[in-house]
Amino acid sequence: MTMNAPVLSAERQGFHAGYLELLSLIERLHRLLLDVIKDEFERLGILEINAVQALLLFNIGENEVTAGELKTRGYYQGSNVSYNLKKLVELGYMHHQRCEVDRRSVRVRLTEKGRAVRAVVAALFDRHSGGIETRRVLDLDRLDGTAGALKLLERYWADQIRYIY
Repeated sequence: MTMNAPVLSAERQGFHAGYLELLSLIERLHRLLLDVIKDEFERLGILEINAVQALLLFNIGENEVTAGELKTRGYYQGSNVSYNLKKLVELGYMHHQRCEVDRRSVRVRLTEKGRAVRAVVAALFDRHSGGIETRRVLDLDRLDGTAGALKLLERYWADQIRYIY
């Protein structure tokens, strides 16, 4: 079966091209963020965990969570988060404990070693936000506007998953 792309008006073509550029930028920025974290960890000699795992520790913070909670918050995909949580427990970055109510569920929280990694990522992000502000890469209004636009896009995509038109 051959599907032909619909013929779009010039205005619609412009919007579509801008949307595709935004999608590509989001993907590149995520990969670049992971590379920035990886480089920081290499400079510091932290080699036993990867950037995804470090970001996971950062996002968990002082919370005690299950893999399912991380997935429903939209941070990670199921198998990916389960693998990384297991690895972080094995390496001593996280404690795990069976949930009292649902014995199938495991709750995790950072160990002292995990909090130290979280502090490294937090310091990196603090340094970056200071540099972005000092060099006037973004001002607060543009930062807020960008975050607001991305939240609207996030809500739209989440609705597409939940309510498949």
